[in-house]
Amino acid sequence: MSHPLPLDGITVVAVEQAVSAPFATRQLADLGARVIKIERPDGGDFARGYDTAARGLASHFVWCNRGKESIAVDLKDPRGLEIVRQLVADADVFVQNLAQGAAARLGLDAETLCATHPRLIAVDISGYGAEGPYAHKRAYDMLVQCEAGLVSVTGTEEQPVKAGIPAADIAAAMYAFSGVLAALLRRGTTGVGGPVEVSMLESLAEWMGHPLHYGMHGGETPARTGVAHAVISPYDAYTTADGGQVLLSVQNDREWRRLADQVLGRPELGGDPVFATNTARTANREKTDAVVAEALARLDTREAIGRLEAAGIACARLNSVTDVAGHPQLAARDRWREVDSPVGPLRALLPPITLPGGPEARMGAVPALGEHTDALLKALGMTDEGTAALRRDGVVA
Repeated sequence: MSHPLPLDGITVVAVEQAVSAPFATRQLADLGARVIKIERPDGGDFARGYDTAARGLASHFVWCNRGKESIAVDLKDPRGLEIVRQLVADADVFVQNLAQGAAARLGLDAETLCATHPRLIAVDISGYGAEGPYAHKRAYDMLVQCEAGLVSVTGTEEQPVKAGIPAADIAAAMYAFSGVLAALLRRGTTGVGGPVEVSMLESLAEWMGHPLHYGMHGGETPARTGVAHAVISPYDAYTTADGGQVLLSVQNDREWRRLADQVLGRPELGGDPVFATNTARTANREKTDAVVAEALARLDTREAIGRLEAAGIACARLNSVTDVAGHPQLAARDRWREVDSPVGPLRALLPPITLPGGPEARMGAVPALGEHTDALLKALGMTDEGTAALRRDGVVA
């Protein structure tokens, strides 16, 4: 029996920009929701201008905005704000990530909207939350990574580095997404929606759970160790004869003995007091890494991976982004699709949530700015003449 997508029939209106809110609402769109994206007439979501890497479109925008309808509206004009209010009146979910206080000034904050529309689920995504000394502080992803301590535990001993992906934005997006799903479940039993609040700092601080608890309860901050592990050895990336890099992880002393015998070709190291236990190997990390590196440097990447897998040692190639785009596992599981866009079809991954027995995720087109303005205004009862007048005045685009 085939099931519909779980969010079929749900309408989402989003006043959103950059990554956190757009990535959250894209998850909803993939699961079947209708997502109406409110953009500024003068350029739209500023993520549209981040780069031109996706055949002329911005890579962030392509990633976060497929499957949405774009309406370009000037919220500073009372006529534009009224259009948004009409759209919200018929919506199930409203999401916004404007600068702190901006939504409230427009009457689009969660508290105001939910008081007017009791069944509405209204999501406020902010950098640091609505109260407190940081409430009005600018909150870009890298800044929040620093405030949440992620940068302090990422990088080498000499150099802290930010994550190579917008981790704070993604964390907030996924908690907003799951918050909407939870609120929809609650509404199904109570009939009432309500506000959902998510902050980037609190989201990323939750993801910092392991180092945070380690530091709070252990009395010291986890060391930065690059791709190595702070308390397990060997657990690092090693260069192979063909210039590749292979990461391996030895989780217990039995695995070390197998590694020494079947991969390093030095079975005597299995019982050597310098290496026999993880405590000893970690204390002698330089010696441990040296013997592993010497052995793997004689093997090409394919042979190294083969020997490690045969010995039952966890391992991985240190892939580039290009390698991931051609990853054999993603290909074997048929995870790639094409998504339409203003520049033609673009390759994109299926979302990770798979619901067997139902239709595939709805990976709709990436919208052009204001692509759906006329259709949405017409659905609200606007005449062609009225739309033309708003367009002449710059209220819509």
